[in-house]
Amino acid sequence: MKRLLCTMVMAGVCAGMAAPARAQSRPLVTEDPETVPMGYILLEAGVDFLNGASYPATGLTGNLTKIGTFGLSFGVSSIVELQVDCGLINRLAITSIDPTAPLHFRYTGGPDVTSSFEDLSIGAKVRFVSETESRPAIALRFVTRLPLVGTDTGLGTGTTDFNVGVAVAKTVRSTRVATNLGLGIMGDPVHGDLQNYLVTYGLSFARAIRTGAEFVAEFNGRVDLGSDVPPVGTDTRSHVRVGGRFTHGPVRIDAGLLLGITDRDPNWGVTFGATWVFKAFTVK
Repeated sequence: MKRLLCTMVMAGVCAGMAAPARAQSRPLVTEDPETVPMGYILLEAGVDFLNGASYPATGLTGNLTKIGTFGLSFGVSSIVELQVDCGLINRLAITSIDPTAPLHFRYTGGPDVTSSFEDLSIGAKVRFVSETESRPAIALRFVTRLPLVGTDTGLGTGTTDFNVGVAVAKTVRSTRVATNLGLGIMGDPVHGDLQNYLVTYGLSFARAIRTGAEFVAEFNGRVDLGSDVPPVGTDTRSHVRVGGRFTHGPVRIDAGLLLGITDRDPNWGVTFGATWVFKAFTVK
């Protein structure tokens, strides 16, 4: 049933997307190659709820509420943007615990609820090809996730992960299409000296409903390139996300619905948030 829903959503998405999207793509996660203008800061924040979130390293499964997820993007030049992403509260209402999980013995929380903040991600995006009528915009993006959350909370892996990839986007008439393709390197939470390699991907669309309002959708995920049995927590993941956003001046309000595809993905989820772009400093 989950795969049928995803197929129906993507069929509807591909039938007609329109209207350019901004450089950042909340409520989506597929990156647009356009960067924040020089001297400006883009601040985005939101609240997420995920049904059936799983943490295979520590054996926890439950309903995850993420409060105060935020991202800061700094336009440090006309083609370079620095990015910082984190979250204030991740709260998991536990529905099941697998005591055979390899790192379950490190979990020190209770049987019903556990909480923590979110790992810190730091990255940069460099747009090296500008969009014209005949060619798309192209950018290189790389990001490192730092392990601030420990396995004792049940919500962390204690590993440092890295991703590098290319973002490409083009506006044709009123349709904005963005695609990502990259290489991810994820640490093995059980054996600290090992790692796994994955292909990361994303495809997003945007369509204007009326002035300032857009319908957006994406297909995003990662594919394991390793052995038959990847390190725990580094397996293939994929999801479909649809939503809308309304822009008024420098502020944008958004909402989205997520449908997981693999058995490790959340069954479904919702997100709500806002984005604000403002002039913050002068680059000389």
